[in-house]
Amino acid sequence: MKNLPPAKRIVLSIVVLMFGVSSALSAQERLPNIVFILADDLGYGDVGCYNPESKIPTPNLDKLAAAGMRFTDAHSPSTVCTPTRYSILTGQMAFRTGMKGVFGGVTGPCLIKEERLTLPQMLRTKGYTTACIGKWHIGMTFLDKDGKPIKDGGIKGVQQIDYTRRIPDSPIHRGFDTFYGTVCCPGTDFLYAYIDGDTIPVPPTKLLDQTKLPKHPYANDCREGMVADNFNHETIDLVFLDKSKAFLEQHAKRNPEKPFFLYHSMAAVHLPSFPAEQFKGKTQLGPHGDFIFEMDAIVGELLKTLEGLGLAENTLVMFASDNGPEVPTVLDMRKTYNHDGAKPWRGVKRDQWEGGHRTPFIVRWPGKIKAGTASDQLLSLTDVMATCAQIVDAKLPNDAAEDSYSMLPVLLGTQGDKPVRTTMLEQTISLALSIRKGQWKFLDHKGSGGNNYTRDGEWGMKPYALEDTDPDAPGQLYNLATDPGERTNLYSKHPEIVKALKAQLDAFKASGRSAPVRD
Repeated sequence: MKNLPPAKRIVLSIVVLMFGVSSALSAQERLPNIVFILADDLGYGDVGCYNPESKIPTPNLDKLAAAGMRFTDAHSPSTVCTPTRYSILTGQMAFRTGMKGVFGGVTGPCLIKEERLTLPQMLRTKGYTTACIGKWHIGMTFLDKDGKPIKDGGIKGVQQIDYTRRIPDSPIHRGFDTFYGTVCCPGTDFLYAYIDGDTIPVPPTKLLDQTKLPKHPYANDCREGMVADNFNHETIDLVFLDKSKAFLEQHAKRNPEKPFFLYHSMAAVHLPSFPAEQFKGKTQLGPHGDFIFEMDAIVGELLKTLEGLGLAENTLVMFASDNGPEVPTVLDMRKTYNHDGAKPWRGVKRDQWEGGHRTPFIVRWPGKIKAGTASDQLLSLTDVMATCAQIVDAKLPNDAAEDSYSMLPVLLGTQGDKPVRTTMLEQTISLALSIRKGQWKFLDHKGSGGNNYTRDGEWGMKPYALEDTDPDAPGQLYNLATDPGERTNLYSKHPEIVKALKAQLDAFKASGRSAPVRD
């Protein structure tokens, strides 16, 4: 090139540049769009393709499974909301942050530190447009009139908000280009208002009038709070649906050449179960059955939108729940409708037993994932990040996604029977931990790790308490291959297995990671 005349050198440089850009765009076009749909408190037994005895129709999830892959041994990283959502977006187990419990009201700050790489940030480095619609529940910092972070919980904290000030650690400051949703559980937690980006366009100006809300066994989780004029407890998920559809439509119109990541985080089917008017009475299984039916219909609407925009063929869709089903819903649905949202597992939300964290996990990717397949690979929702990283060819540093494994070989059908994961960590609201290795599951604590099984009364779990077959043991050991119901504690019968699993658990805690160190 040095020997060419200057004019020709300029022309050749332009041609090389053009071909380079064209090549990059071609590579970008091959990247799939990614849609992750997260339901709230949906049980393994609530979905027809997982529980043939389910009384609630879930035709859209069943159709999604028929068109893709259904995982039968998938797990939320925690038995409650906040830590699971943190782990999905970071690939790191939340117990490593030291936070116990879940966020409520306007308490913060965001659990995701500013310097931590998130799933949407990683995807943005590969040219993705990113959007979060729905429930956040990973903490945000709200400021008072003096510009100071609000420390008070409950309605007291909400009433201190200066709505002219921006939220400095909202989702748009953690990797998302767009956010529209709520700070915590939409129908439950004190601040009943929608956040757009990092502001609240319609601030709450009045106390929630709980007397005007529906009354039934699944309506008892609305806390006293401040409510905005545009906030209706019965249409929350329809608002989220409209916002996600609008994002998809606008993206297809304005940026069709760019891939996108949509994280659609539902209110359904967290209590209170307030289905929208058009879904009431659709299932003959009461308000909670109707709410699950609405959740499924919304999945269908999102899939229909992808189809209508011509996006479905190049979109990877994932669906999961953030933990197992809630106590009041399971107890009343069993008694009143003979429907078991936790079936066939022991335990419910907050419990370390399988019913507390084994989740439906369905993935569809046309042309890549063989339709109608099922996998028994052990999977944690922390694995979403490493899987997406491998799909888009993003290199993860060792100080990110420390508990995340790529499941791409499983999705593509190239893994065979060899397990991707040989171990998996699990945590409860109290930070009690368990570890799974193959068929063995070791709980490093006594009891459920969550719910109180000595409690009697209307919502008491005492009727479902099982005798501990090794009551003097400080922990629990179950063989899920022979005892999937976790009825026989083998702690004292297999001390060598307990010792090995305890050592592995402690090593994972001490090292700060459970995924292998990356090259």
